[in-house]
Amino acid sequence: MDRLTAMEIFAKVVETGSFVAASDALGISRPMASKHVASLEETLGVRLLNRTTRRLSLTEAGRSFHLRCQNIFEEIDTAIAEAGNLQAEAKGQLRINAPLTFGRAHLTPAIASFQTEHPEITIDLTLNDRFVDLVDEGFDLAIRIGRLADSSLIARKLAPCRMMICASPDYLARHGAPAHPSELADRNCLIYAYFSQEKRWSFETPEGEISVPVQGDFRVNFGEAVVEAAVAGRGIILEPTFTLAPHLAAGRLLPILTDFRPRELTVYAVYPAARLLPKKVRAFVDHLTAVFGGEPYWDKVAAELTL
Repeated sequence: MDRLTAMEIFAKVVETGSFVAASDALGISRPMASKHVASLEETLGVRLLNRTTRRLSLTEAGRSFHLRCQNIFEEIDTAIAEAGNLQAEAKGQLRINAPLTFGRAHLTPAIASFQTEHPEITIDLTLNDRFVDLVDEGFDLAIRIGRLADSSLIARKLAPCRMMICASPDYLARHGAPAHPSELADRNCLIYAYFSQEKRWSFETPEGEISVPVQGDFRVNFGEAVVEAAVAGRGIILEPTFTLAPHLAAGRLLPILTDFRPRELTVYAVYPAARLLPKKVRAFVDHLTAVFGGEPYWDKVAAELTL
């Protein structure tokens, strides 16, 4: 049985959520679709789908394999389109969603340089920290930061998102610097409301990961507001280095607990899976990878201060 065909049928089953819908979309019978997927599982030696009378769900192996399938089909279609000169030109409107702080500080300058190179592309940028539905809300792509949940979106890593614990010189003069993460439980920690570690801050140590409960008198859904409160001496923050860099460079904030590394996140570009990815999307993601890739420019200050 042709493995590529079986992979395509498997991907369509995942995309549509059922063998019946996948069979209709591909113009084959349901038994044939089921046979292809079963043969694929037998070849791989793992179960890809959990099947019940009501629904299908991916196994852990299935999630990993589905992501690989998406990437393979994207590359195949791109190669075919480019070879036949069928792919659309890099032009038209590009609708982008991004987190507010990262968008203002880093994405907007990257967009400016991108449009210099691609003057036929117009940008419609929405900045907010809300988790948007790309398909329902009509976005071509989004910038997301964190550890991504399973989804049908394609995710491309742009840069590491390193986190740092900081406080102002004034705060540290008045309260002293904690020597161990466990001491944060008794400190005034300023909380960014959309952070996945809102109530517990996690650190990697030689002995393993530790998680510390935190609380404070200020909680806000805007990262820059948390930073400004820390600069004003209100308490301790855990924020990305892409936000902290200018304040670290100016001495308005100082890194603390530098022997303990907060859990690192990732900056991703995510976009809907498509058999023919628009050239404007690919060009933009390639540009962001070039601008942010490797060691991000905003991490240089943080690295110098923690050596």
